[in-house]
Amino acid sequence: KEISKLITFEQGKTLADAEGDVFRGLQVVEHACSVTSLILGETMPSITKDMDTYTYRLPLGVCAGIAPFNFPAMIPLWMFPMAMVCGNTFLMKPSERVPGALMFLAKLFQDAGAPDGTLNIIHGQHEAVNFICDHPDIRAISFVGSNQAGEYIYERGSRNGKRVQANMGAKNHGVVMPDANKENTLNQLVGAAFGAAGQRCMALSTAILVGEAQKWLPELVDRAKNLRVNAGDQPGADLGPLISPQAKERVCSLIEKGVKEGASLLLDGRNVKVKGYENGNFVGPTILAKVKPNMTCYKEEIFGPVLVVLEADTLDDAIEMVNNNPYGNGTAIFTTNGATARKYSHLVDVGQVGVNVPIPVPLPMFSFTGSRASFRGDTNFYGKQGVQFYTQLKTIISQWKEEDATIAKPAVVMPTMGN
Repeated sequence: KEISKLITFEQGKTLADAEGDVFRGLQVVEHACSVTSLILGETMPSITKDMDTYTYRLPLGVCAGIAPFNFPAMIPLWMFPMAMVCGNTFLMKPSERVPGALMFLAKLFQDAGAPDGTLNIIHGQHEAVNFICDHPDIRAISFVGSNQAGEYIYERGSRNGKRVQANMGAKNHGVVMPDANKENTLNQLVGAAFGAAGQRCMALSTAILVGEAQKWLPELVDRAKNLRVNAGDQPGADLGPLISPQAKERVCSLIEKGVKEGASLLLDGRNVKVKGYENGNFVGPTILAKVKPNMTCYKEEIFGPVLVVLEADTLDDAIEMVNNNPYGNGTAIFTTNGATARKYSHLVDVGQVGVNVPIPVPLPMFSFTGSRASFRGDTNFYGKQGVQFYTQLKTIISQWKEEDATIAKPAVVMPTMGN
């Protein structure tokens, strides 16, 4: 509760959302405490006479994490617990905008008895990032944030011989079929698009209404209108402010650009006023309809409470739209038809798919599997892939022959299974 209140105070999200931030992070901690079976190596005895092969996982050494502003607790908890149960020490850089939650977590970690030097925190901006990318003792970097920063960290860190996993931007599509449960679907769309003021890499920021589902648009707008914008610590707030005046300016600019490029502005949240916070960074729920794939509001990640709506005649058209978009973080389909759901799940080129689930973030026994322009690296966050990222596999081939002591002539040929 204390961490959640700190997040709301510092970052602005609603208290309920901040509690979810902490809870989803603690799920990864709980998982990290039970990963011994994932760290186990493999053994094959007697691959030939008197010879065995086995593998085991070793820690890398020093690993580092760079976290974004939007999940000040959850994202660090994706990183350092998994790294440390694998035997590594960790250097964590929180967002300079919201450092408090990580400092609180680090104090709890220290109070629990963690040895000095196992978890370390560095504050700063570009110089701190460059230090992490360049320091020769840091073996691996975990990053969550924007594409611009992620591409830079991936390129610079990789050039210096480090492993890098970078979760980046997204344009997550919700495909609405005409046979979907209308009430549930509309509620899910609104919650997933506007929760956390749209400042989630898994926000369902794009809706594709297929066929007759296009008639549901007025009801979608009505539900969005009923959301309450307020300071995050106020009772009943559904969404709080954006992180900064610059973020608000950018979101409003993309809304305006969408209108100029031909989108229909069905709900405009740019002029929302919150009593007592007249100068706050608030943007209310906004819906742009009649959006085309060539529009800037579709091509760019807005990262605000803006839902862009496209139309498709068929499921195949919707799949083509999603696959033509460069991002691959998450997507959802809303339908009551199993064959439709299966087809979409298998054909869509996105790393995480929800069937009647708007934000398909996996539980930590799986892995967070964003793909394409939403991810750089070979190994994803937490779960089995998290263990693989934070460890190095070593293979040992061992032979003990009784007759070793009697062999007098060296073998110069390539060893085979029979030699």
